[in-house]
Amino acid sequence: MFPYISKSKPSIDIKGMYLRPATIADLNLLRQWDEQPHVIASDPNDDWHWEVELDRTPDWREQLIAEIEGRPIGFMQIIDPAREESHYWGDVAANLRAIDIWIGEPTDLGKGYGTCMMHLALVRCFAESTVAAVLVDPLVSNTRVHRFYERLGFQRVDRRQFGDDDCFVYRLNREDWHPTNNALQ
Repeated sequence: MFPYISKSKPSIDIKGMYLRPATIADLNLLRQWDEQPHVIASDPNDDWHWEVELDRTPDWREQLIAEIEGRPIGFMQIIDPAREESHYWGDVAANLRAIDIWIGEPTDLGKGYGTCMMHLALVRCFAESTVAAVLVDPLVSNTRVHRFYERLGFQRVDRRQFGDDDCFVYRLNREDWHPTNNALQ
């Protein structure tokens, strides 16, 4: 599913940020991040079941830790929403990806790390030539992240209820994606 990803070594890109697979060794870190008020506010109704999910490696999903100089600063998940087993996204077209992303510690907010993480995620997604678009689903109430996604080129395409969460669905089509996005400069 993700043939362009090296499972054996991390990837490096902008600002010295690395992405590496999340493992069970990250369990305590992810639990700690889950308790941060800004993480709860962005995803109040989710239980990631870290104890189980960190040991699973389905071919439709990547769970990644972003690091700078060996220090973990954030988490991201990239999935194929058409193949994801819970069918969270419902009946969606093939050749899409969906991203979940957050910065772990409040002291790392506002430093451009989220932009770097999204850039790395989009490069990974669009490295597969068949991927037509990438989806994200921020809460309607999270206006700050709406502006963040819009700066990256995402366009709001829908408003949906995902369980108890009222969300906007944003989409970035391949033809609208620019790897040298001005938001990174």
